[in-house]
Amino acid sequence: MVNGAAGLIAPGALARRAGADPSSATTYAFRMFGIRTVMIGADLLSGDRAVREHAARAALPIHLSDALTAATLTARGRISPRPGLLLTGISSFNVALALMLRRRA
Repeated sequence: MVNGAAGLIAPGALARRAGADPSSATTYAFRMFGIRTVMIGADLLSGDRAVREHAARAALPIHLSDALTAATLTARGRISPRPGLLLTGISSFNVALALMLRRRA
């Protein structure tokens, strides 16, 4: 949720940290990924079991899509290697968390 909130609050700073141009398209992407992450986190903290279970099911394909996108953009040279690996790593960590969550659910 912290990374998601940062994407919403300071997308330009995250883009610069990732070595990307903080253009409107880049800040849009960080905000889009940020809101999804925040909403999944909020749903996982919900007192409603059905809401938590839905979030657990939705998290894996969402984070897997993010990881594959970051890896593909890095492999194609659209993102510099160092920030590309960072973004791929963060998204891959979220995939691992989603897999652990699914096993617990």
